[in-house]
Amino acid sequence: MSRYIGRFAPSPTGLLHIGSLIAALASYLHARASQGQWLVRMEDLDPPREMPGAASAILQSLEDHGLTWDGEVLWQSQRHDAYRQVINDLLLANKAFYCTCSRSDLQGSNGVYQGQCRGCVTPPRDHDFALRLQVEDKAVAFDDEIQGRFSQQLEREVGDVVLQRKDGFFAYQLAVVVDDAYQGVSHVVRGSDLLDSTPRQIYLQQVMAYTTPDYLHFPVITNEQGDKLSKQTFAAPLDSREACKNLCVALAFLKQALPPEELCQQVNHIVAWAVEHWSVDDIPGVLGLPQSVIPAKAGIQCCQFPL
Repeated sequence: MSRYIGRFAPSPTGLLHIGSLIAALASYLHARASQGQWLVRMEDLDPPREMPGAASAILQSLEDHGLTWDGEVLWQSQRHDAYRQVINDLLLANKAFYCTCSRSDLQGSNGVYQGQCRGCVTPPRDHDFALRLQVEDKAVAFDDEIQGRFSQQLEREVGDVVLQRKDGFFAYQLAVVVDDAYQGVSHVVRGSDLLDSTPRQIYLQQVMAYTTPDYLHFPVITNEQGDKLSKQTFAAPLDSREACKNLCVALAFLKQALPPEELCQQVNHIVAWAVEHWSVDDIPGVLGLPQSVIPAKAGIQCCQFPL
């Protein structure tokens, strides 16, 4: 078994779009080019925000684009006991606490938690509460494969990290760390929008004595206003009938070599070419790139019609 284990972890709050495909493709190619495993994890942590049928549609879209995963899909909705156990361990070690603060309590600190409820080790009876990880006053730094050295002073820039929200749902920052450790993930390849989340995840890994993966944060695709393409900015869902074109657009955005025309008629041929020619060095070391950087020929080459 290869030491390399990568993963793609979509949230079923909507359908995959071109930004999602770029993320899936980058993590897939990095894993396969390293002769590694590629896992899929469904981040279904927030049921009120989920779109009915989105999870199955996401998995079908990945298959339609030739991105097949190893093993079974891990569903975070089935991992609550594991998250609860970690929180209990942190409470027993006096590294987590109960917090009744509201968003309005943080308005004067630019959203940075100031430790108001530190020391609260019993559940408040008359208030809703969250659970937070108490962070130390120290810098957490790492070397990203694309973005270079990144450092964050957690206590001053972020504050104590939410582990479980007031509504009872487990926080992303907790679940991603626990599940990466559970699945033995060795490399995390994802968009730069999650770059500033990485130090707090590394801090929790250190607290829990987990191994820290290697990180690669590629630039995200943005619209004309400079906003990341996402479900919130109404990014169009992928059309699997145009899977060849979609793959070439994603490759072009990542500045990867496009396959010759004779290999552009089947998704499996495109993906195999992309694995063989995968080059991290060609990915721009920036946080974001606009859609306009994608050449029109990316779509024409594979599908014989423009973007």
